[in-house]
Amino acid sequence: MRGLLANWFDVGFLELKRIDWDSPAALLEKLVGYEAVHFIRSWRDLKNRLDSDRRCYAFFHPRMPAEPLIFVEVALVKGLADSVQRLLDQKAPVEDAKAADSAIFYSISNCQRGLAGISFGNFLIKRVVGELSAEFPNLKSFATLSPIPGLRRWLEARIAEDDGTLLTEEETAALLEHEKAESGPLALRALLARPRWWKDAPVAKAVEPVLVRLCARYLLAEGRGKRAADPVAHFHLSNGARVERLNLAADVSEKGVKESFSLMVNYLYDPTKIETYHEDYAGEGRRHASTAVRKLARGWA
Repeated sequence: MRGLLANWFDVGFLELKRIDWDSPAALLEKLVGYEAVHFIRSWRDLKNRLDSDRRCYAFFHPRMPAEPLIFVEVALVKGLADSVQRLLDQKAPVEDAKAADSAIFYSISNCQRGLAGISFGNFLIKRVVGELSAEFPNLKSFATLSPIPGLRRWLEARIAEDDGTLLTEEETAALLEHEKAESGPLALRALLARPRWWKDAPVAKAVEPVLVRLCARYLLAEGRGKRAADPVAHFHLSNGARVERLNLAADVSEKGVKESFSLMVNYLYDPTKIETYHEDYAGEGRRHASTAVRKLARGWA
């Protein structure tokens, strides 16, 4: 059955279409229902995501012209985005899309549960990069602002197992200045359990370098065999991206804090290296990253 579906929904048959505010209302309603990354709260929220400095593209099958298979939401901005709340701020002024130098893929949602075993995402991203490059020649970077849904679960498991490799002596000493009731990794857990700890400047200064370093280790070194432990990391790395930058307080929603302590990651898609990075990951399990992120994971990846 999977083989038949893969043949019927071969990417060669699919049509890439842009969805905007003038698209049929029934399609816009489906967009709201299928959004799986950042919940669309209102029609105003949806309109904001479809404004002139935003783009939304979806794959359709000719026999299902009103049913998107997968869609991606893109923000056209200057520089790499480091906060999803700012990206989705309905009160933020609309930017000049022609002045943007970066296209940020901030949400990719599969729409048809029955096709979950068939990958469309890598083809969608490549097609959208081509479309945006043609429309906006000034774009220099194509990147994501992505969640790290497995980070908290992984870190809490390592702490529960009393993993002695988590912290250096210097990191332990810095954390103990702010949490004297616990020691070692337990001090880190206690600080991360404080409400809005990232707003406390002294605590954030001690916690951020530790958390970011551990996140780099999680993304670049942890996993089963050649596959990255984090499902979103696996998706983008297998599509030919590299881990570019880690951002603290990038998603301060309840979900973002619960899953990844507010951290998000930029995966960079370099059109000239997508195929090489894809082959390296698929064949050898090699995970590409920027020099800065690679340094953070030194000794592990």
